[in-house]
Order: sequence, then C-alpha cells, then structure tokens
Amino acid sequence: MSQTVTREQVELAILPVGLPLAEPIKALSLQPCLNSDQNEQSNESVAPAEASTVFEVIEPVITVPVSDASRFVIVTLLVVANLIQFISNFLTISGGLTLTHLLGRETGPGKANWMAASFALTQGAFVLISGRLGAIHGHQNVAIVGLAVFAVFSFANGFCRSFKSFVAVRALSGVGAGIFMPNAVTTLGLMVRPGKMRNLLYGLFAASPPLGGLIGALFAGLCATWDGIWAWTVLFAVLGALSGICCAWLLVAAPAERPVDQGGKLDIVGAVLGVSGLLLYNIAWNQAPAVGWSTPYEIAILILSVAIFAAFLVWERKYAAEPIMPLDIFRAPTFLSMIFVVLFAYMAFGIALWYSIAWQQTLRNISVLDIGISLIPFGLGSTAAVGLAVLLLPRMAAKWVMAIGVGVIVGASLLLATMPMQQSYWFQVFPAMLLCGCCPDFVYLAAQVIASNSVNTKHLGVASSLVGTLNLYGISLGLGFAGTIEVAQGKNSWPAGSEDSPEAVMAGFKAALYFSAALAAVGLLLDIAFVSVPKVKHDE
Repeated sequence: MSQTVTREQVELAILPVGLPLAEPIKALSLQPCLNSDQNEQSNESVAPAEASTVFEVIEPVITVPVSDASRFVIVTLLVVANLIQFISNFLTISGGLTLTHLLGRETGPGKANWMAASFALTQGAFVLISGRLGAIHGHQNVAIVGLAVFAVFSFANGFCRSFKSFVAVRALSGVGAGIFMPNAVTTLGLMVRPGKMRNLLYGLFAASPPLGGLIGALFAGLCATWDGIWAWTVLFAVLGALSGICCAWLLVAAPAERPVDQGGKLDIVGAVLGVSGLLLYNIAWNQAPAVGWSTPYEIAILILSVAIFAAFLVWERKYAAEPIMPLDIFRAPTFLSMIFVVLFAYMAFGIALWYSIAWQQTLRNISVLDIGISLIPFGLGSTAAVGLAVLLLPRMAAKWVMAIGVGVIVGASLLLATMPMQQSYWFQVFPAMLLCGCCPDFVYLAAQVIASNSVNTKHLGVASSLVGTLNLYGISLGLGFAGTIEVAQGKNSWPAGSEDSPEAVMAGFKAALYFSAALAAVGLLLDIAFVSVPKVKHDE
C-alpha cells in the first residue's frame, strides 16, 4: 500500500540539533510505516529503518530550477555555517573561565556557569518554534534570517567588555542558532533527493557538533595564550564575519521558495508563553549560584516561570487553534518516560563536560590550550559514535541504544567525581572524555526513533522538535542545578576564610559531578523500566 507523505510530514521533517544521519534520519524524515500486511503479521518492535514502504513524496517547495553548481554552493554554505556555530558555542565552554576573568568577574564556585549556559538556553528554547516558522515562511528563508541574527550578535560579542553584556549578547546569538539549525536541516533535505548524497550531507551536518566543538576548544586555547582580550575580539569578529558572508552568499544563490504551509498560522500566544516559561525557569536556576536563593527576585522569577508555563499548558489544551505543543502527544506510549530520559541524560552530559574543564583549569592549573588538546578524544569519540549509533539502531532495540548513551555518562561522571585533586590526565579524564563523546548521539538518535514510533503521524515533527529542545535546553538547565549544588556543598559548607580554598572548590565540583551521575542513573532506570519501541501504527 502506497503511503503519501503529507505537507505536514514534510514540514515536520526537522532534526533540531543538527544530528541527522543516514538511514535512521531518512526514516524519521519520511516516516516509513510497515505495509499493512506486514503490520498484521508481526508483533515485534520494528525500527523505522527496517520498515518496508513505498513513498509518494510531496516536496514541491523549490519553485525555480536549481543548477548543480548552485545546489553545491547552497548545501556547502549551510554545512559550513553550522560548523561555525558549534565552533562559537564551544569557545565559551572550553574558554569560559578565562573569558569570565578577562571580563572582570570572579571565577569561583557558581560564578561562571552563564558562560556555558546562555547560548544553549536560547538556542534550545527557540528550536521549539523555529520549525513552524519555517513551514509558514519557508525553511530556506527562515534559516537565512537565523544565520543573520547569529552573525550580527557573534560579531558584537567580540566587543563586549563586561560579563553581563557578553552573556546577554551571547544569548541573542543563541536565538539565531536556534532559528537556523532545524530549518537548515530541512533545506538540505529539500535541495538534495534521497540517496547517498543526501545521507553524506546529513553525515557532514551531524559531524558539526563534535568537530566544531573540538576546533572551538583549540581556538579558545590559542586565544588564551595571548594576554588581554584582543585575541577573543578578533576571533568572535571573524566568526561573525564568516557567518555574514555565508548569509549574504545564500541570499544570492538561494532559489525562490514556496513555503510548505503558505498561509498557515503560528500560535503566537503559545509561542510567547512557552518560550518565556522555559527561559525564565532556566534563568532562575543559572542565576541562583551567583546570587543565592535568598535573593528575592530569584524566588519571584521561579514562581513567575512556573505560572507562565502553567498558563501555556492551559492555553495549548483549551484555546489554541493550532497548538505548537499538542498535549495529546504525552499520552503516546512510553513518550513521556523517554522525554525525561533525554532531559536527564543531557543535563548530566553538560555537567560532566563543564566540570571536567573547570577541574583541570581551576585545580590543576592546566592551560586552556592543553584543555583543548585534552578534548580531542571527546571530539573523535563523538564523531565515531554517530556512525556506531547508525549501525546499531537497525540491529538493536532503540531503548538499548539509548541505555548505552545514558550509561556511558553515568560512568564518565563517576570517573570524574572520584578523581583526586592532582592526577595524570590519562588515568580518569581521558576515559571520561571518550565516554562523554558517546552520549549525545546515542541518546538523540535513539530518542528520535522511539518518538517516531510512539506518536501519531501528525505529531511527529512536534515530537522531534521537543527532543531537540530538551537536548540543548537540558545542557543549560543542568549547569544551573549543578551550580547550586556546587555552591551549597563547596563554598557555603566551609568555614569563613577557607570557602575559596582548593579543597572547598574540589568538594563543590565533586558534589556537582555526583549529581550528574545520579541524574543519568535515574534516566537509565527510567529507560530500562518504562521505555520501549511500540509497534508502528498507521494513521488512517
């Protein structure tokens, strides 16, 4: 029986964090289902990549012919622009403590987490709505707008001379990244027909996070070898300028586009309430380590964020004509459990990565350049994990692929939490970095497979966007929770005069890393106990 991929399915063929790869992604993009006779004969869970389907694909969105040369230019620019964004993202993870000091702020417990959290916070929040914007206004058009926003604020970041202004502008550049990525992925799929070339492009796009992160860490190390902030200014300006060049070139090279949902409407009230609630809740947690929960506005922001998010749920359930987050999605089998697994896994991943860097730089006085070099196993391991996950998904139940991804972050966090203050890199940091590299891709790709088999066809894109949002948002939120624990168990639990001692700092780091291990362990238990891949269903 022929399955028609509807306009909504094309619209929702969005992989928000830029990690689409090969056959699983082909399956997720086009949502193949078992033929009805196969579905009746099998009671086994079937991964989407294994499903047998004949497609009648509807993708008439490019309205003028595109030459092969123009197509090559466009897809190359999209891949390069995504790589630049991840280079930029990792600059403030690897070099965050150094930048914080250069901008005149203390780098003690809980003081610098905004450097790593601000970009991921806004990027994750805006991924939630950017796919819908692309469907209405054109994925290609919206990707260019997002890239322009990123370029402008990345360039501006280089000229910020205070911690607060830098973090604020950093968050604005994250908005651009959140708008760009899912629409860039969709544009790649629309520019290149299914086959080896599309899979290769998806693979290159998927390699951007680990490779960009590694390059960003090395660039941060080079900048830190020079005194003063001028090197950082030049680097951010160059990244902004390169992004601007990509944006301008795309404007010239891109063909005319007809949106897949031209004339559609965005749930503006739901978008404002949802994004505001996510942002404020995260802000409350990431600001608390620096100012303390006794600060009145902290409690006010937290209460306000919960109230706004409650209003968002009421609006989406009762009043929204086209909700951006249909609540029926959470009734799907195993979906809610899977969402918590993804959230806990990425919270733990962000904590482990940030505190491994902080430990080496703060307690072992390792230079930023050496830290960048020490992250090479992470970058290479993550790149290899993408391919390994793709090989495993057709051969192993997705819940067990996810379990591997969550389990390795438990191991990495425990390796880091049990380190002595001084130790050779090779004993515990090296294996921890290898394990950290396996977490994101295993969890993300498995989650997309589980989501694609759990929810109705009309909700597939929403499910995919939600997984991508939790990926990015979880990293930022985890740093806020960990920062609070770090301060409580480190600085605040030591006698006056010794709260900034290396022993106090190490105690805070250990507490945060044990929290990371506990989060991942809870996620692992949820995955094993409650997550499964339901039989693929038809939506008549």
